[in-house]
Amino acid sequence: MRTITKFTLMLSLTAGSAYQTFAQDTTLEPASRFSTKDFRTWSIGVHGGVLTPYTIFRGANNDFDTPTENFGYGGYIKKQIIPSFGLQANFLAGHVEGMRASSLGTANPLYDDSRFKSHIEWSAALTANFTLANLSINKENGYFSPYLKAGAGYMSSNAEVTNAGPGKGYTEDWFIPVGAGFKVGIAKGVNLDFGYDVNFVKAADFDGVSGSRYDNFSYGYAGLEFALGKKENPQLVNYSALADLRKQTAAESNELRSALSSAEQNAARDREQYAKDLGDDDADGVANKFDKCPDTPANTVVDGAGCPLATPRPVIREKIIVTEADRKIVDEAIKNLEFDLGKSTIRATSYATLNRVAALLVEKNFSLKLAGHTDNTGSMALNLSLSKDRAESVKAYLVSQGANPSRIEATGYGPNQPIASNNTAEGRQTNRRVEFTLY
Repeated sequence: MRTITKFTLMLSLTAGSAYQTFAQDTTLEPASRFSTKDFRTWSIGVHGGVLTPYTIFRGANNDFDTPTENFGYGGYIKKQIIPSFGLQANFLAGHVEGMRASSLGTANPLYDDSRFKSHIEWSAALTANFTLANLSINKENGYFSPYLKAGAGYMSSNAEVTNAGPGKGYTEDWFIPVGAGFKVGIAKGVNLDFGYDVNFVKAADFDGVSGSRYDNFSYGYAGLEFALGKKENPQLVNYSALADLRKQTAAESNELRSALSSAEQNAARDREQYAKDLGDDDADGVANKFDKCPDTPANTVVDGAGCPLATPRPVIREKIIVTEADRKIVDEAIKNLEFDLGKSTIRATSYATLNRVAALLVEKNFSLKLAGHTDNTGSMALNLSLSKDRAESVKAYLVSQGANPSRIEATGYGPNQPIASNNTAEGRQTNRRVEFTLY
């Protein structure tokens, strides 16, 4: 019993000193987010404990009234199939001992001196191991796993009987092991293993005395389990998918929040730069971006580049006639007009047709009304602002090409004047437009 006590104490101290290392390993384990994981599914274990004919099913009611405890030892090789199920090959040795043969009766003078000792020369069993739970929510490597197991085995034993019969001697028998226990993770891939097994022997004379029922014996043990395989891979039986998912989802959420914050900052800088570019600090009708002569005095007559004219252009009132050819130039400009998504920045592919509209305005001194429209996606305030900004952006470009700013009117109507249904993608595309009206 001293040997058993020392063994159990050593394992308990090991658990206390190594738990912190186990927790740190799981925190630092590298992993690719939501990728396929490799696990360690093979493990080996060693254990030592107490063998006794006393069991929780029959108590001390075997062929001998007084059970004794003796040291037993063994090991196993295990293959974990899924987190909750594995197959285990078990090996056990030791001896089972009891005193006071029931068949003699307490009045018999040989009763107190009768005993048996069954030496388990070797035993091998295959058991199914069911992990009931992996009690870990915040760590992907669980540290407490209760389990049940059951299976079948074959063993060789030699029963020695004193004062209770001749004894059976060397024999081989089938047996059925069932048990329960729990494992405690103390380091990555290393677990303490505590359990209790009851072994039902398919023979009535395992103890050397043939009784009316099959014999059984129990084995309470403590041991160590070591996972085989690459150290960086988690052990499948300890793996908590819920904790790992929480960890990886939190990391992804942090990255998305960071990306969203950066996008908002970039958008704010873009809006600030856009307002600066399309502003008109000197109030000459030419946006700052296209004004080649900034800070002109108030009421100065300027050309399309914002530079003062040597002499004011004469105002000639004449009848304006808009021909089909003129309308065709405008229609082509409308069809080719494209902006960056969600912005008022004109794409370069639209410059050629807008240049022809600007030349038309300069040549025939037409007036032009620009009306910006959007679909109903987004808020009303945002759509009104975007439609107005797009119309102003077209005006600013035409002015930069020499058109008279005083003859161009830019207005934004937002989603208030649809020409198609906003319930379809095609309809919304049609409603996102800038209309040109010559007069």
